[in-house]
Amino acid sequence: MNAVLHYIYDPLCGWCYGAEPLVWAASKVDGLALRLHAGGLWPQPTRLPDHTRRYIAQADARVGQMSGQPYGDGYLNGLLLDADLVLESRPVVAAVLAAQSLDAGKALSMLRGIQHAHYEQGKHVVREDVLREVAASIGLDGAAFGKAVASRASS
Repeated sequence: MNAVLHYIYDPLCGWCYGAEPLVWAASKVDGLALRLHAGGLWPQPTRLPDHTRRYIAQADARVGQMSGQPYGDGYLNGLLLDADLVLESRPVVAAVLAAQSLDAGKALSMLRGIQHAHYEQGKHVVREDVLREVAASIGLDGAAFGKAVASRASS
């Protein structure tokens, strides 16, 4: 009997980042199929007001405490404080779907790469150059990835 774990995620969700080690471990279990379903936490490009940044910092501290996931200085004292930070789920979800279309086994690696680039390294993961960098780090061809993202973004 095969079981299916349906994982509803958003690459820019701190709680999803907190769950990342569990999801990664589940992906390695024989007889358990993992199905990724993207959410849309940030459906439109959003700049965060200061009070929202403080709320997110408090929530991330709690996620880190409960999960053990590291939140890097580049995120906590850089990206999260950056007035130019724009959060939008569409580009990062399109990147995960593009990775999946190129190699089904790379979708979770892409999600994981985006999360670590965002929450540990403090990178602007909604930017195309950063997503290409993550794609290359998991072994995807840059040109093929770019075309796959473009087809996802237009649909």
